[in-house]
Amino acid sequence: MESVDLSYGRSFANGFPHEFFSHLRREAPVWWHAPTEYTPGGEGFWVVSRYNDVVDVFKDAETFSSELGGTQIFDGRGAGYQLNQTDDPKHRRLRDLVNTGFLPRMIGRLEAQLRERTRHILDGISPEEPFDFVPTVARELPLQAICIILGIPQEDREELGHIVDLAIGAGTGEALALEHIKRLGAYADRIVEQKRREPADDILSVIVHAQLEDGSPQLDNRELRAFFALLLPAGAETTRSSIAGGLVALIENPHELERLRSDPGLMKSAVEEIVRWTSPSVYKRRTTTRDIELRGQRIRQGQKVTIWEMSANRDEDEFVDPFRFDIGRSPNFHIGFGLGTHFCLGANLARLEIRVVFEELLARYADFEIVGDLEWTNNNRLVGLTRLPLRVPPRAAS
Repeated sequence: MESVDLSYGRSFANGFPHEFFSHLRREAPVWWHAPTEYTPGGEGFWVVSRYNDVVDVFKDAETFSSELGGTQIFDGRGAGYQLNQTDDPKHRRLRDLVNTGFLPRMIGRLEAQLRERTRHILDGISPEEPFDFVPTVARELPLQAICIILGIPQEDREELGHIVDLAIGAGTGEALALEHIKRLGAYADRIVEQKRREPADDILSVIVHAQLEDGSPQLDNRELRAFFALLLPAGAETTRSSIAGGLVALIENPHELERLRSDPGLMKSAVEEIVRWTSPSVYKRRTTTRDIELRGQRIRQGQKVTIWEMSANRDEDEFVDPFRFDIGRSPNFHIGFGLGTHFCLGANLARLEIRVVFEELLARYADFEIVGDLEWTNNNRLVGLTRLPLRVPPRAAS
């Protein structure tokens, strides 16, 4: 099979290259990706595609570091101070600053508000009139939710969402993406200064005024900017992709859609299957701290190792019929939220948002019809729909 350049964002312009990764799982589960004209720094990297191997890498944070080079194919500029680009013990100290705000009991308090906001969003849709589901619904609720949690004025969300979309749309063009990230950083500096003067009941205020357990000073501006630049896009973009991709999966599998309508008790497992199916954060990068052998391949100290969650979530050795969308799948030990030390901080929030959106969609609409071409992100890290043209007839009054 012809190789796919995994360092090139356009390789994902039609979605995840499942056929290529099925080939890798069978023939080369630990594969050396030689550098191409698009590979950052002209430096190759290892590609780990099988479920058990990806899990092993996630669990061995001492050998596979997030801090030495960051979590993307190009070296991370937040390595060493951004939460997802640090190793323990610093990672644990930073995570503890915000962890309580994402606990189930804290997220659960948002349900009524998120449901009301979802209904308001859907009220703005004209039945039978075509509209783009991604910006109208799938992107809108997660963006509103993360603004609530961070204490960002809702009137700023469109500007911030636009900046994040531009950064992700830049794909692997690191220089272009950095320009948009700088804009996000400038906004972060302004909102952080506001929280210093006027703290409120939100996670960003907690982070700004936090004292670390070891007695070290409050986080500096660079660390605060890094927190903001991580939490906002992570909260807004990945859940958007799961909501949009999950709806497409239900439309393309009408039996599963009707199954969910007739048995609302399946919603919990349906949410997990949606996350497995969409896996919006398709890979993570680690850097080896020592020489190691994995599936017979000698990986040298300091080399880049990429672990592909989307591939792992379609591994035939782990999931029965993995390319079948099954809302009642059990067991379903997917790793759509990662695993180990860096398990997704916002997993509970994402689950809540997905559940609320689909409960409200199914209650309101009789059917969902795709009325145009789908479009995908130009990005090899966050893969999801950017366009989903839809028509939705309402349910008949009972």
